[in-house]
Amino acid sequence: MVDERALEAGDPMAGRSVLVAGATGGLGSAIAQNLARRRAVLTLVSRHRDALAALDVPGHRLALDLRDPQACEAAVRAAVEHAGKLDVVVNAVGVVAFGPIEELSVDTMEELFMTNTFLPIMLAKAALGALTQGGVIVNIPGVIAEQNLPGMAASGALKAAACESASRIEKALASETGTLRTDSGAVGSNAGNGRPRPVATSFADWIRSVPEEPGDT
Repeated sequence: MVDERALEAGDPMAGRSVLVAGATGGLGSAIAQNLARRRAVLTLVSRHRDALAALDVPGHRLALDLRDPQACEAAVRAAVEHAGKLDVVVNAVGVVAFGPIEELSVDTMEELFMTNTFLPIMLAKAALGALTQGGVIVNIPGVIAEQNLPGMAASGALKAAACESASRIEKALASETGTLRTDSGAVGSNAGNGRPRPVATSFADWIRSVPEEPGDT
């Protein structure tokens, strides 16, 4: 349950109930660690059970595959049960694929679409009825949503679709309630497309592992 005394600590995140999806990734774990230091009450979700168990962050843990809409609903219910409310949802889930579009398999494209586009919408749908007044949904689309990178056209297109869907949800909710905000950026950011500072992720590890071709600098 939420420690109401934490609300008096001065940090706006103190005592807030936050669901972090993708909590074992580079960005997700960094965000969770930051929120824990700020005394937020965390519900940590990842499909990687072992990595979740090893995560050195206090919080309620759930090993769920959020590509399933029922898993999204279960995550939201668990966050409310754990903290007594839900103030913030952080979606740090994402996958990328590399290579020319004509070489991408249908299975790969389906995985990209399900994880990067459908999942954020399903998670938002599950959370909307549970969020407190003024609650926030945070999506982190990545730079490829706005900037073309070689071999990442499909990933970028689907991240851009997720970013646009968040913007449309925000506009619809603003007209209906005037209270809930969906941010495509970092927790606490007021910018619609804000970006967190650079964070080491598995993507960075992959880049470092690729052998240089002759002539590369």
